[in-house]
Parts: sequence; C-alpha cells; structure tokens
Amino acid sequence: MTRIVGFGELLIRLAAPERRLLSQTQSLDVHVGGAEANVLVGLACLGHETALVSAVPANALGDGAIAAMRARGVDTGAVQRREGRMGLYFLSVGAGLRASEIIYDRAGSSFARATAADLDWTAHLRGAGLLHLSGITPALGPASADATLAAARAARAAGVPISFDGNYRAMLWDAWDSDPRAILGELVGMADIMFGNHRDISLLLGRDFSGDGADRRREAAEAAFAAFPNLTLIASTARHVDDADHHRISARIDRRDAAAQTREVTVSGIIDRIGAGDAFAAGVLHAHLTGATAETMAETGLALTCLKHSLPGDASLFGRGDIEAFMAGGMDVRR
Repeated sequence: MTRIVGFGELLIRLAAPERRLLSQTQSLDVHVGGAEANVLVGLACLGHETALVSAVPANALGDGAIAAMRARGVDTGAVQRREGRMGLYFLSVGAGLRASEIIYDRAGSSFARATAADLDWTAHLRGAGLLHLSGITPALGPASADATLAAARAARAAGVPISFDGNYRAMLWDAWDSDPRAILGELVGMADIMFGNHRDISLLLGRDFSGDGADRRREAAEAAFAAFPNLTLIASTARHVDDADHHRISARIDRRDAAAQTREVTVSGIIDRIGAGDAFAAGVLHAHLTGATAETMAETGLALTCLKHSLPGDASLFGRGDIEAFMAGGMDVRR
C-alpha cells in the first residue's frame, strides 16, 4: 500500500483526570500525540504503512514518545533526537456547559528548534505516496515555517502528492511576527488535498462567503479550487456543540466537479474529542487511498471522527472492522 509520510511535532499531553480543572488536580493522565502523528497512527491502525519525520529531546521523554508511536505501527526511523525540550500541552476536559481548555508549553522544543537544513527530504520521501502536513507546524515559528515549506516543495519536486490540514491556531501565529495568510496560502497552493472549511478558505483568500450550510461550503470550495489549481479535493466537517457531552457532526467532500454531504450524527457520552479532526483526516485519506468514491470518503471520515469521541487519548485506534460496524449501525455487543 501507499507509504504515508507525516511531518510534525510529537507532544506529550498532560490531562486533569475526572474532568477536573488543572488548578484542582494533583495527578495528570499522560498521552502522546500531535496533529500529524495522530493521523499517521489512525492510518497505521487501518493497515497503512506510515512514517513520521520529527525531532524529540534525547532523554526519557523523547524515548517514550518514540516508543508510543512504534507501538502503534508508525515508522520512527526519521525522528531525530536533538537538544532542547519535549513539547507539552495541558488539558482540562470540559463538562456540561464548560468547554475544554488547552494550555500549550512547547516554546523552544527540540522540534521547534530544528531547521530546514536539518532534514533530508530526498531520503525521507523515498518510496512515499503521500506527504501529510498541517498548519500547526508552520505556526510554531519562522524556522518551522521554513521547514514545512521545504518539505512541501520537496514533495512537489518529487511528484509526491500532499495532503494539508489547515488546523489554524491563532495563539501560535500571534506569538511571533508571522504572516499566516502568505505561508498557509503557499502550502495550500502545493497541496492536492485540503482539510478545512469555509472559515479556513476565508482566511486564505481574504474574503467572506454568503449563504449558509452546504451552499456556503460549496461557494468556498469553488473559490479555493479557482485560487489553487493543484487542489483536487477538500474535506470538512460541521460540528454543532449542544454541551460538552452532546455534539452533532456531519462531513463533506468537495471535488472540482461534485460534492458529497453526509447526514448529521449525534455523538453523546463523549469521552475525549481531542484528535477528532485528525481521525477524520485519517478516515478520508484511508478511503481516498483505497480508491473510494466521494460519498464513501465522507462517510468513512465521519465514522472515524465519531468513534474517536469514545476513546481517551489523541489518536484513533480503530480498524476497518470498527468502521464497518459503525456504518452498519448495530449498537449491541459485538461477539
């Protein structure tokens, strides 16, 4: 099968248990994740060959992060051990009408200190059929932005398709003298597949879109296709949050000549919504790489993102049988 390479930071997540506030907990649950890594784990669990290009500190935290990726089937041979620190983030899981809250602590990490010159993309992309990037990595600072652009340029030169998840993080971009529209615009301009909705496209193009719902999404998609000739597919979700435990989610695929929209699914009893967007990306890419229709891509992405809400941690760990069972609709015990 196609070898999928991802470039991004590995993070350790420290979460307050039992939906406590960070200020009231005396213990923390530990998980390893990161936007691109989550997608690779999700794809590995679906039977794909995946590899991560990253950097971690040469200490026990870095070793643990690498071990967690290897345990899920992700090739970590291109994860460097460097000076610096491990990127962290702290999570307080929401409850009722209180939203979840994330605090990042990743400045000066080993990954953020790496430069484009530290990476051999000729070697990293050898045998690759897809490069997966996200908008989080270039938001970390000028060195990370240059490194992400270098990765995308190398992939275009090598004829390797690119999938790009917008993942706009205003707080990261605002922390330095950045130009997110220019940087993200160049990255999307090199991408074949984009994960993002009308708000992401509004940021890229500097314009708003009229209408509502499916009409607005299609108008935005057509504008993106006109602005970025390499794009062939745009995948997005719509989420309505009733409270921390009840969300309504639908998925959509836009191609240049057609679109596919799923039904809205109510997700209740939510355990953990972090990484649900990465699970969606893994589901869509899985279906895309196996030659599925736009309708199947949308349904597969929706299935995996809904299932992810039932699982603690950052990444989807579900297999093809789990997707099939979700689509079949049976909720009784599987024996």
